Amino acid sequence: MFRAVQGGHLLSKEYGEVWKAAREAVLLPHEIDTPLAEVPYGLRAAGVSLWLESGVSPAEVARRAGPSIAVLFRFYAKAIHRAQERSNQQIQRALEAAEEE
Repeated sequence: MFRAVQGGHLLSKEYGEVWKAAREAVLLPHEIDTPLAEVPYGLRAAGVSLWLESGVSPAEVARRAGPSIAVLFRFYAKAIHRAQERSNQQIQRALEAAEEE
């Protein structure tokens, strides 16, 4: 995400400093003291959760984000469970609509 002055990778210590400066540059003062985007991984986790809760299949989320489906199920079980609940409701509505025909 960030590159060193001469184009190489940043060291872990430098990366943290750059991330902190980036947060301070873009967040509102009251947001800086919160855990919002506190670490870069938080953004990835939020994105993966959003995809899952939006109904994107775990297989597609795994393909896009990189972890295996097993890892998704282990770390994002709550988001997957909420998506399954929504799917169950959709199936139930479809069954009820078929009965009415």
